Amino acid sequence: MHTRLVRRATDGGLLDLTYRVVDSPIGPLLLATTPAGLVRVAFESEGRDAVLESLADRVGPRILHDPHGFPGLVEQLREYFAGRRHGFDVAVDLRLAHGFGLEVLAQLREIPYGTTRSYAAVAASAGRPRAVRAVGTACAHNPVPLVVPCHRVVRSDGTPGGYLGGPQAKEFLLRLESAAA
Repeated sequence: MHTRLVRRATDGGLLDLTYRVVDSPIGPLLLATTPAGLVRVAFESEGRDAVLESLADRVGPRILHDPHGFPGLVEQLREYFAGRRHGFDVAVDLRLAHGFGLEVLAQLREIPYGTTRSYAAVAASAGRPRAVRAVGTACAHNPVPLVVPCHRVVRSDGTPGGYLGGPQAKEFLLRLESAAA
């Protein structure tokens, strides 16, 4: 019944977004989608209420929890964490990213699975070689981590650097990809 109501509300244009929380090896992940696609992947450390309040302010207040939504994305995440998927095939809504951040996100999508690039290399490939800190800021504000792989960006000395999901999550993802590559 709930699924049918969600579908009717979505089809009728009555929802700004739907969300669900899924378990993963790096902790619970909040997945939020709009009619245009995946708009947000959030880590538990960000706080579910804070993320939903931000989404209500920035996307729209008509939000519905759909505990069975996005089965294709959830399956792709399972395959990714099992080392069987090297990329995601889902529509992405990047309305939460702006300016140079969008350029950086485009560059992140070009980093192959199992490899890393330095913040400086990403800045150079985005056409602004001196914008290393701006790349770090764009990675820190990536609205769809994992799907747009900001975890593949490391410091020039090869150390992991920061990650919104925490250092353990970044190290886990880098190990997962290097082992499966």
